[in-house]
Amino acid sequence: MEGGNIYGASNSLRAVSSTTRRNRATTMDVFSRSSRDEDDEEALTWAALEKLPTFDRLRKGILMASHGGGAYEVDIQNLGFHEKKRLMERIVRVAEEDNEKFLLKLRNRIDRVGIDIATIEVRFEHLNVEADALAASRALPTFINIWTDILQGFLNFLPLLPSRKKHVTILQDISGIIKPGRMTLLLGPPSSGKTTLLLALAGKLDSKLKTTGRVTYNGHDLNEFVPQRTAAFISQHDLHIGEMTVRETLAFSARCQGVGSRYDLLSELLRREKAANIKPDLDIDIFMKAAAAEGQEANVITDYILKILGLEICADTMVGDEMLRGISGGQRKRVTTGEMLVGPSNAFFMDEISNGLDSSTTSQIVNSLKQFVHILDGTAVISLLQPAPETYDLFDDIILLSDGQIVYQGPCELVLGFFESMGFKCPERKGVADFLQEVTSRKDQHQYWVRKDEPYSFVTVREFAEAFQSFYVGRKLGDELSIPFDKSKNHPAALTTKKFGVGMNNLLKACISREFLLMKRNSFVYIFKITLLTLLAFVAMTLFLRTKMHRDTVTDGGIYIGAFFFTLTIMMFIGMAEISMTVAKLPVFYKQRDLLFYPTWAYALPTWILKIPITFVEVAVWVFITYYVIGYDPNVGRLFKQYLLLVLVSQMASGLFRLIAALGRNQIIASTFGSFALFTLYALGGFVLSREDIKKWWIWGYWISPLMYGQNAIVVNELLGSSWDKIPPISSSNESLGIQVLKARGLFTEAYWYWIGVGALFGFIILFNFGFVVALALLNSFGNSQTAKSEELEGNDDANKMGGLIQLQSQGSSHKNGSGRSSRSRRARFETAIAANGKRGMVLSFEPYSISFDELTYSIDMPKEMKNQGVLEDKLVLLQDVSGAFRPGVLTALMGVSGAGKTTMMDVLAGRKTGGYIKGDIKISGYPKDQDTFARISGYCEQNDIHSPHLTVHESLLYSAWLRLPPDMDDRTREMFIEEVMELVELNPLRQALVGLPGVDGLSTEQRKRLTIAIELVANPSIIFMDEPTSGLDARAAAIVMRTVRNTVDTGRTVVCTIHQPSIDIFEAFDELFLMKRGGQEIYVGPLGHQSSHLIKYFEGIQGVRQIKDGHNPATWMLEVTSPAQELALGVDFSDLYKNSDLYRWKQGFD
Repeated sequence: MEGGNIYGASNSLRAVSSTTRRNRATTMDVFSRSSRDEDDEEALTWAALEKLPTFDRLRKGILMASHGGGAYEVDIQNLGFHEKKRLMERIVRVAEEDNEKFLLKLRNRIDRVGIDIATIEVRFEHLNVEADALAASRALPTFINIWTDILQGFLNFLPLLPSRKKHVTILQDISGIIKPGRMTLLLGPPSSGKTTLLLALAGKLDSKLKTTGRVTYNGHDLNEFVPQRTAAFISQHDLHIGEMTVRETLAFSARCQGVGSRYDLLSELLRREKAANIKPDLDIDIFMKAAAAEGQEANVITDYILKILGLEICADTMVGDEMLRGISGGQRKRVTTGEMLVGPSNAFFMDEISNGLDSSTTSQIVNSLKQFVHILDGTAVISLLQPAPETYDLFDDIILLSDGQIVYQGPCELVLGFFESMGFKCPERKGVADFLQEVTSRKDQHQYWVRKDEPYSFVTVREFAEAFQSFYVGRKLGDELSIPFDKSKNHPAALTTKKFGVGMNNLLKACISREFLLMKRNSFVYIFKITLLTLLAFVAMTLFLRTKMHRDTVTDGGIYIGAFFFTLTIMMFIGMAEISMTVAKLPVFYKQRDLLFYPTWAYALPTWILKIPITFVEVAVWVFITYYVIGYDPNVGRLFKQYLLLVLVSQMASGLFRLIAALGRNQIIASTFGSFALFTLYALGGFVLSREDIKKWWIWGYWISPLMYGQNAIVVNELLGSSWDKIPPISSSNESLGIQVLKARGLFTEAYWYWIGVGALFGFIILFNFGFVVALALLNSFGNSQTAKSEELEGNDDANKMGGLIQLQSQGSSHKNGSGRSSRSRRARFETAIAANGKRGMVLSFEPYSISFDELTYSIDMPKEMKNQGVLEDKLVLLQDVSGAFRPGVLTALMGVSGAGKTTMMDVLAGRKTGGYIKGDIKISGYPKDQDTFARISGYCEQNDIHSPHLTVHESLLYSAWLRLPPDMDDRTREMFIEEVMELVELNPLRQALVGLPGVDGLSTEQRKRLTIAIELVANPSIIFMDEPTSGLDARAAAIVMRTVRNTVDTGRTVVCTIHQPSIDIFEAFDELFLMKRGGQEIYVGPLGHQSSHLIKYFEGIQGVRQIKDGHNPATWMLEVTSPAQELALGVDFSDLYKNSDLYRWKQGFD
């Protein structure tokens, strides 16, 4: 499938698709013949370039100078930053407008010379995915439960007890076709198996799952090629190295994935163009040549993807993580998408790529993908949670999955007809995607029943699936599947058979350059270690301070051995830092390893080799400070021999702890085993107990302890020196003092033990680092808990299938009847208290407060990376003169495109910004804000749901209440308030469910969101900020969370939410809107009105703004019509328009 000139024999064109593209490009002057009149200089430059051999022509291009400066020749391999920027400005100045034109130019260049582009058709036939999971497992990991599970597991293994594992079906006998050149949307309610299907199609299913059926690419089974490199799977989890910038992250990915068949395509293209005397568009020519250049640190593809994903604004910003502030959640999600788009794959399986993105940005990204798929005949299946109607309309086909079965697969425009034939109709102001996700749900289906003359009865997923098989779309799909794909039509470049994208040397260089970059970014760690070593060296130096220590007795020698043991201890403890640094990078490594970015050794080798020079520096600091001050043998040769030995000990320790980190894979586990290994080595090293005193059954541990060899070598090096070569006057032995000390401590007396120690330590270094590579290659990250629902809850819909692994909730399955009775009694007391309570029906009263702000500005120092690119300003303004007010009982939506400053504004108002410069007035109910007081009356629900994983839901709320409610509150009142909050956010059914870790076990994403809100509510705040409470949720889960938010507002609290991609129902559940544009300026602050009438009236009143279409989401429409591109097209500033409007003047008077 690869090798040779794979495009040389390709002469045919697809008649239909080519005709379509040519019709769309009729008005575009894409190519010009050499006979046309051209600029003389450009023509001469091109003529000279054409005379070069093909290899040289691949490395040269003609770039148009800025401001009409003519054309000049450039070296493709050495394109500078400004040259790439100028090229991007010429081909995709505005991504929304220019990307389609650019792709059409690129495709027409290929079509013009009769080259066929490689396409991929993916088929899955009778696909079943099953797993064995633990059934009725005890819900809480108590001491008794854990040991009972271990005992039962052992008896099951023998086998003396029947297995408690239960058979779970994830995908059930599904079949379908994913066609090239068509956008396919994958929809389904929670637990439907969407991620599992995408993993199966991408060839990335977990080996523990039982899979039957067949998945083929162009008729070839997955074992006939390398699916991980043929297709790109984009996970819903954003795993990146926080210390790298966005540009560096994408550039590394592009460097590892290589250029695929781009080079062969370009070679054949240039050959045919030269034969036909065709001159291509110069910008397209230089772009294709740069994109086909392998091994570049920064490929032009990286700049192109940054442009179409809207990441240029943060290209040189750190990605960030939980501990390092970086880009926003929406930008991080786009980085995850871009990381795979920069590769050469032509098939994409994308899992929930819109989480954290506003609907306008999602629509723009999906539109760019649509242009790629339609024009370049790509293959794409995209799973989305809450696609807006505008986004939904961009897809050609849809796969509707529910309970592991396909309910519908076919053209989007025919799906409503199928459900209408079943008696269900989508309401007018309801998004089609939201309708499709709810129509199979038992709780929601009845509201869409339209056959009023017939009694409604629940239609199961199986009945839908069977009806689809007889529906004409389903019959047509079955007919197509019955005809096998003709393998002879498979393009040689379509399927990849090479395991890695580039050569091993290039992969090693890429990993070395990344590791060196990370070491520079983490230089503080190494500076801190050296500083710590310096301080410890001064401690050791003063502790053993004698320029001439006594060397008269064996006891004096024992002091020296103590100093050596302290030195070895320091070297070992310094190496323990490798555990945390290694574990922190493992999630990203596992992701990139499974995507075949690089082999394991290419990742492991730089982490070892590049740290050797640092080890030399660290050991030099210790040795040269302590050696002569303590009073070791003055022979300079022995100083350097000690230096060499300690370098090896330090390297051995680093290798050991890296290995432990790779085996543990978890910070707690690895640290525990690291401490265990360290103390075991100390115990068996020959210092705590001498060799003669170690029992026979433990002596093997002495011989395999690296510290034994290190200690013997360093002591022999010192005690066999000239300073110890004397016989003590009171000694009865004729042996030198050094020999006597060695024998007294059970150490070896031969000088060659120094070199044995050196050799052994070197061997341990090789062994531990080799073990590190093997552990990285064979082990995977700790997967999802395979725990099934309890039998009592079998009918529940809270099962959660995540990826290829199963996570099923255990919602209080261990509850006994007694606990149920106590829960009912608590509930009775709670209802009695509510009935007798005063204000707003709450157990605890609170004072409602409003928060207002006027001309609020927030700025930070300009990042160094942006200054290096020529930015002259000293400060980067993130919020610019924003004013407004949030009031009790009014639910306010804070919206704007990604990067508009929504979270920043909430952080400033909440007092969570500790750096930067804040100007403006913030008042609480008319009084100046005091942060200490404000912290006691406010709550903040972060976008990331961070909870203690080992607590139950009720325990989490209880501990929060203990810590945050007044200490004089009695236990009964506190408990009743917790019960009220649990009722408010609908957490009562989950009260005894374990919280667990996100994506591993415990609560689902939607349940975690509600727990986050509840934890803030138990503090009884008057003002609550919520950062994207519906992010990462499907339409139904988002509706549940918004019902919780609405209930909170109805208690009289002030609630402000940032929100992305709201459905029409969710958007219109808000009372007011605070809309911001990029740059941190408000452009609409006011009421939404019935069916968003006030908002629509305001923006449609602006000249040039297009009217909203019937049925479209106002939230998406308002972001589209206020985008920077629209501002540029209309020649207006929406912020200025708002501040000069009647609405602004009314709000100022009202506030």
